[in-house]
Amino acid sequence: MKRLARVLLLATLLGVAGGCNTTSSSMNAPLQSYTLDYATPTDPALQSSLATTDTALRAKYAMTTDQTAVGLLDLQTLHLAMVHPDREEYAASVAKIGILLAYFQLNPTAATHLEATTRHELGLMIKASSNEMASQFSHELGLQPIQAVLNADNFYDASHGGGLWVGKHYGVGTERIGSPVGDNSHAATVRQLLRFYLMLTQGKLVSPAASQTMREIFRSPEIPADNLKFVKALAGRKVQILRKWGSWEDWLHDTAVITGPGRHYILVALTHHPRGDDYLEDLAVAVDDLMIQTARPKSSQTH
Repeated sequence: MKRLARVLLLATLLGVAGGCNTTSSSMNAPLQSYTLDYATPTDPALQSSLATTDTALRAKYAMTTDQTAVGLLDLQTLHLAMVHPDREEYAASVAKIGILLAYFQLNPTAATHLEATTRHELGLMIKASSNEMASQFSHELGLQPIQAVLNADNFYDASHGGGLWVGKHYGVGTERIGSPVGDNSHAATVRQLLRFYLMLTQGKLVSPAASQTMREIFRSPEIPADNLKFVKALAGRKVQILRKWGSWEDWLHDTAVITGPGRHYILVALTHHPRGDDYLEDLAVAVDDLMIQTARPKSSQTH
C-alpha cells in the first residue's frame, strides 16, 4: 500500500508539473505565433504615446521628423508602435547584427559547438562593437554571402524601403556594395530591427539553438556594457538589456530587448542629429516609464 501511495503521489506531482509546463507553453503561444511584417497593425494607444513622446523630444532638441525613426514592441501585450518604420537609415555599427546572423546561418554547427574564442570574439563585435572583430568575420564570410542571408530571411526589401544591409567591412577596407535604396554601406530600418529582435526572442533566427547562442553572445557577461545611450539612461532600474548600439558622426542609434520587473519589450531608435544621444536617453526613460505604467498584473495578483 505504501508503494502504491508513493506511485500515486509521484504521478500526481508529474501531472502538476506537466500542467505547469502546458500552462507556460500556452501563455507563451501568442508571442511565439506573432509575426511582424509590412501588414502588422500598430496599437492605437501605444502608437499615440510613442508619437507624442517623439514629437516632444524632437522639439526639446530642435530635431526634425527626418532626423528620428523609432519603434516599440511590447512583448507581453504584443502592442506595436512605429514612427517612420520603413525609412532606410545609415546604420553605423547597428548592422553588425547582420554579420552575427550570417555567421550562424553559414556555420550550422556553431549553434551547439561554438569555440570559446569565437564566442568571445563575436561578443566583442556585438557588445563592445569592435570594428576589428566585425571586419574579421565579414572578411571570413564575405559581404555578398552575408547580404544573401539577410535577403533570404527578408531583412532587406527594396520595394518596402530597404532594411538590414551589410555592404562594407568595418574599419579599413575598400570593398563596398551600396544598398539599393539609399546607397548606404550599412543600413537599417526600424521595422526590420524590431523583427530581428522579435525573432531572436522567439528562437526563430536560424534555429532555436542558434538563437539561444546568439542571445548568450549579446549577454557576454565577461564584456562590460558600454555606458551610453539606453544603458546609461536605464542604469539603476534593475533591467537586463540585450542591445546593439551604433555611432558615426551624427548618426546615433540604439536598439535593444529590455526586460525588467513587469515589463519585456523591444525598443529601437535611429537618429541623425548632434543631440541624438540626448534624445535616446530621454526616450529610453520615457518608454520604460510607460511600460511600467501599462504592465500587466503579475500572475500572483490574479486568480
